[in-house]
Amino acid sequence: MSCCKGSLPSYDQLPVDSTAPPHSAWGLWGKEDNLGTLNLLTPEKVERAGKLIRRGEVYSLNWKLECPDSGMLDRYEPKHSIKPLGGGISFDDVYDNFNTQASSQWDGLRHFCHIGSGKFYNNISASDITDSSEGRLGIHHMARRGIAGRAVLLDFGRWAVKNAPEFDPFKRHEITVQQLEAVAASQKVKFEEGDVLLIRTGWTAAYEVKKANKGLPNLKGDVENLPVCAGIKACEETFSWVWNNHFSALASDSIALEAMPFDFETSYSIFLGGWGMPIGELFFLEALADDSAKDGVYEYFFTSAPLNKHGGVATPPNALCIK
Repeated sequence: MSCCKGSLPSYDQLPVDSTAPPHSAWGLWGKEDNLGTLNLLTPEKVERAGKLIRRGEVYSLNWKLECPDSGMLDRYEPKHSIKPLGGGISFDDVYDNFNTQASSQWDGLRHFCHIGSGKFYNNISASDITDSSEGRLGIHHMARRGIAGRAVLLDFGRWAVKNAPEFDPFKRHEITVQQLEAVAASQKVKFEEGDVLLIRTGWTAAYEVKKANKGLPNLKGDVENLPVCAGIKACEETFSWVWNNHFSALASDSIALEAMPFDFETSYSIFLGGWGMPIGELFFLEALADDSAKDGVYEYFFTSAPLNKHGGVATPPNALCIK
């Protein structure tokens, strides 16, 4: 079956296709779908989100391309050179070793499979990913559609100063559903279907302080030995909460959406592989959060323009929130 407006199943009602993995959304928007939960960003929701613009203040959510240059999974800042043209009357940029996941990023639907099945969203195999000619789940699908709608921010980092003073974004802290709901209540945030959920842990801010003080821990690591950070708790309760709120995408300011090192039941498997839900990481949320702490407004008109690269896996978000 394919999904119609107002007929989204609950988490416990998934899957809609009996041959699909448990709690997956394969087939919900059709077997040929390449957009997953971005389908929730309907024209009606975009139009409604546009009415959130009241002051015309624009906040970029893109961190510096030079940061964090961590070396995690061999992700370093791109090598940049300036190429003179015509004897110096004009210049071009040249980027080498440009990993789209080295700084602010969307993990696209080719990034991580559904662990239990070994298949990517909508029953796509690894061979379909490496054969880019077909282009299933490529980042270009997100790019050619564009991402726009309502975003809401949960400033867990600020909430934790008073309510969880032991919290450190550079330590493994599993942020629970109860804590996220407590933050939402304290900010008077009400969720709507199709929201882009932004979660601020304070990781990027802490990184910049540690770097300035030359106190950065070792962030290098591979799949078997990842660095430590705070993030959401990967568990059934979280998965159910996220799905039943019907977010279109999730993003945070940390190096990973969920607490690292990962448990086996990782949210990447469920969100990307199971539902086709883009995951954002290393979003720069500081200026936006500072302003929202002053005026108490935590809902915004959100836009993101992914790289229009056929068959791409991930992308810088090129994301803005407008108040």
